[in-house]
Amino acid sequence: MKKRIVRIKDIAEKAQTSKGTVDRVLHNRGRVADDVRERILSIIKELNYEPNFIAQSLKSQRTYNLAVLIPDPDADSYWEAPKKGLEKAEKELRQYGVYISLFIFNSHEEQSFISKAREVSKEHPDGVLIAPVFYKEALPFFEEWANLNIPYVLFNTQIEHVNPLCYIGQDSYRSGSLAAKILSFGLQSPGTVLVAHVNEDISNSAHLITKEAGFRDYFGADKHESKFKIISREINFPDGETLDDQLDAILTEEPEIKAVYVTNSKAFEVASYLEKKALTDIKLVGYDLLKPNLNYLEKEIINFLINQNPLGQGYWGIHQLANFLVFKKDIQPIKFLPLDIITKENLDYYLDPQ
Repeated sequence: MKKRIVRIKDIAEKAQTSKGTVDRVLHNRGRVADDVRERILSIIKELNYEPNFIAQSLKSQRTYNLAVLIPDPDADSYWEAPKKGLEKAEKELRQYGVYISLFIFNSHEEQSFISKAREVSKEHPDGVLIAPVFYKEALPFFEEWANLNIPYVLFNTQIEHVNPLCYIGQDSYRSGSLAAKILSFGLQSPGTVLVAHVNEDISNSAHLITKEAGFRDYFGADKHESKFKIISREINFPDGETLDDQLDAILTEEPEIKAVYVTNSKAFEVASYLEKKALTDIKLVGYDLLKPNLNYLEKEIINFLINQNPLGQGYWGIHQLANFLVFKKDIQPIKFLPLDIITKENLDYYLDPQ
């Protein structure tokens, strides 16, 4: 049966009052006699009235300015996808008065992030979408925005003990567990598994710590405990150089390495090393559909990639802010996106045809 559209006029007629009185009750403004208010509220409930926020937003001509704090895609191609996602969302929401301003920072310099976050605060936007890759430096700004009643959405990195409007991204713990499970199927004999944090400051990267915990806990289960030794290393090197010397040292120290789990999108750096050294017996799992990762997936030097849907993170981040600000919807505090396992065989289904 087709749902009937309930208008303010219908409520007014049933309550035997004016549309203005109904409007004052709906928006809790102006003075209305208690008995009239109760009668109107009862009729609203009876008729299951829902305000049309889309029509209201189109009529109001109000604009909503959203600030986006995101690492520089030119410095790290991973961030190209979330940037495309949020730009796609803005294009869809422009008719409702939603506009975004980008505040791009260097993902390897804390001061760059702090400077851009201060610029956001000065702008006093209606909402903020932020990739908080610098955990410690982000905390004071979360508190500041909360005091200013500026809703903020986190994406890519989930942070405990803060109160965002929403977090959008992967479940980091389960992501680590999934990577461990994938690798365990390919490991036929006991050995060492390397957790590689490539060009990351682990002490300031909450999501990578959580990924490693999920990974270790999976291998720490009774059925795996005696078979595999899990080691963790931070592998950092300047632009233009390679991680070859560091991996040489690790393999000298741990010659029984059977697999490598790269906790971010830099699996191609390890894959390049394995290709040069002709190490075909080391399994490799990493993240994200970056071009160099896809190259090594096609060669089957990278065995699996876990797709964290970075485009969806940017896209849904803007939509969640719009849902709250424009369409007055209740927002769930967490929106986990699916973790897709990508192989050479199913890769084509995940590539953008454009």
